[in-house]
Amino acid sequence: MITFALPPGSSAIAPTSPRDSVRLLVARPSGLSHHRFRDLPLAPGDLLVVNTSATLPAALGRVHVSTWLDDGSWVVEVRLPDGPDLSCSPGQVISLPDGHFLRLVEPHLGSPRLWRAVVTPSVAPVAFLRAHGRPIRYSYLAGSYPLSEYQTVYADAPGSAEMPSAGRPFTSRLLVRLMTRGVTVAPLVLHTGVSSPESHEPPMPERYSVPLPTTRLLEATRLAGGRVVAVGTTVVRALESTLEYGLSGWTNLVLGPDRPAQLVTGLITGLHAPEASHLGLLEAVAGTSLVAAAYDEAVRERYLWHEFGDSMLFLP
Repeated sequence: MITFALPPGSSAIAPTSPRDSVRLLVARPSGLSHHRFRDLPLAPGDLLVVNTSATLPAALGRVHVSTWLDDGSWVVEVRLPDGPDLSCSPGQVISLPDGHFLRLVEPHLGSPRLWRAVVTPSVAPVAFLRAHGRPIRYSYLAGSYPLSEYQTVYADAPGSAEMPSAGRPFTSRLLVRLMTRGVTVAPLVLHTGVSSPESHEPPMPERYSVPLPTTRLLEATRLAGGRVVAVGTTVVRALESTLEYGLSGWTNLVLGPDRPAQLVTGLITGLHAPEASHLGLLEAVAGTSLVAAAYDEAVRERYLWHEFGDSMLFLP
């Protein structure tokens, strides 16, 4: 795992407008270069794969809703102002809006911060969050922003606790310009859970679905010698999961230097915090040396981190 230290002022504290004006660091084996996202250097024949999961207003008071399970229970994180509340215990009951209650059942998959919980009376999570929730936000942000700022322009399938933020810099105009240049865009869905930047845990299981036409476009692109460029680590995880879990379901796949990517050959990504598990996934696509060089350069050039921050494009 690569290591680095962030200097003060490295967090993006507010949304950038226009979205595609954020900086873009392009990392190739031949060297590093600096651009604006609107000048994304993709080529005719490339396949750009996007995650169309839409962000939910997943904060209910001090409860952050990460996902819900097939048995109807929820996976939640109980928060304090400065991080997860690690003093929670089984059986604890938390009041929710509209006369509902959340009962903590047990830690989720042994996590110290995530709990499996039951809501009574039972509710449909998407509708309940839309009615009563607000977007999850962290202390580095300068203010509260509407849910629209936490959506990609192609968001379509509600289910993510936090924005799949690698795709935020895309605008409709940029996507059309790429398509007119011969870049193909294909969708999939992976619903993200809470990220909790204080934690360096490996990724939790996540629900995903990859349409059959997307897999056919991927195969055709590879046969033609084009690049398969994933927009975000969520897309990498979903595509690579098709090799082990099929086209849909829950994925437990953890990618890293010891499990490199087999389908993805390029990656657009935001900048991840030091020691975050996502850094291992970047190494799975681009290799440790290229990722380390890119992050050293991003720190030196004062790139901005987090969901409203700058971007990287790895073309190993």
